[in-house]
Amino acid sequence: MHEDVSEILITEEQLRLKVQEIGKQVSSDYADCNLLMISVLKGSVVFMADLMRSITVPARIDFMSVSSYGKGTKTTGAVRILKDLDMDISGYDLLIVEDILDSGLTLSYLTEILKRRNPRSIRLATLLDKPDRRQRPVVPDYAGFTIPDLFVIGYGLDYDEKYRGLPYVGVLKPEIYTA
Repeated sequence: MHEDVSEILITEEQLRLKVQEIGKQVSSDYADCNLLMISVLKGSVVFMADLMRSITVPARIDFMSVSSYGKGTKTTGAVRILKDLDMDISGYDLLIVEDILDSGLTLSYLTEILKRRNPRSIRLATLLDKPDRRQRPVVPDYAGFTIPDLFVIGYGLDYDEKYRGLPYVGVLKPEIYTA
């Protein structure tokens, strides 16, 4: 897997420190709230697991799976819910946890759907923010790293369901996804 990486963009240590920093801020911001963390599967599961361990306030978790990519490397623009939440979210303070915010299509759609379910509040935490690709005006409340428009893998991010287990965020060699 490592041979498919052209460069390491964010090291394991940088990830660990940034997640702890975000966890500290979330803990402060949600001190008197009814926190429900929602992981957007599959990519955010690694970030979510580490973030949960760095948050010091009580929190519930749930999972959603949404897609706007299919099998390619570019968004299709059509967002589909593949797995919905298992609980009623009314009255909760939601923290949507995402691996990467790029076009904003998925998170814009997801936020609108969740607003209709009467949560007390909705905020967004993303590990990676790729503003150069933004098509919708989505701004994260908590962002780990702003990155350029590169195809990245590792720390939960994949290409064709591979590379999620890499302990860093790396740039996938173009010949891998253009072959």
